[in-house]
Amino acid sequence: AESKFSAPHFYLTMAINMDKAVESRAKMNEVSTVKISFNDMVLKACALALKQHPKINSSWLGDKIRYNHHVNIGVAVAVEEGLLVPVVRFADSKSLSQIAGEVKTFAQKAKDKKLQPAEFSGNTFTISNLGMMDIEEFTAIINPPDSAILAVGRIKETVVKKGDGFGVSNFMKLTLSCDHRTVDGAVGAAFLQTLKKYLENPVTMLL
Repeated sequence: AESKFSAPHFYLTMAINMDKAVESRAKMNEVSTVKISFNDMVLKACALALKQHPKINSSWLGDKIRYNHHVNIGVAVAVEEGLLVPVVRFADSKSLSQIAGEVKTFAQKAKDKKLQPAEFSGNTFTISNLGMMDIEEFTAIINPPDSAILAVGRIKETVVKKGDGFGVSNFMKLTLSCDHRTVDGAVGAAFLQTLKKYLENPVTMLL
């Protein structure tokens, strides 16, 4: 409630073509020791995009803005009591398989009520994904002290024009909730464009 009523939220939604991500994930999972999810790919893309858009990776401290050098991404996990947000630290420097392994461990710990306070603090950005529950798009409330949170919807097959005919492509909607005290619309939009670039060409995340 404090976040919703003190931080002036605004929302930006973008549709991402996930065809190459679907293809890349299948190939990676043929060789990865840990199964990589689409959420892991979104997390990695966010980590790289945050390094390029430091204004998104910031915190409102009442009378000043702190720009965070480290990229620590919280992943919202639903448990019976509500939401827990374990944090993947230094996410920009981790591989997709490292991220996948950490997220799986955290999710299990959260369900078993074994998460330590240090494991769900220190976030600089948060991701909330309801795609697995068939939600196409939604808006999330910013997780203080972050300046933004990304709401991830499901991947949906959509008919699109291809050449002279029509075909089916996979699209996913991302909605970025921003705190207008620290992030303006153009900054949020530029961050989403970078995110789109990484997710539509996943090989660029590995360079």
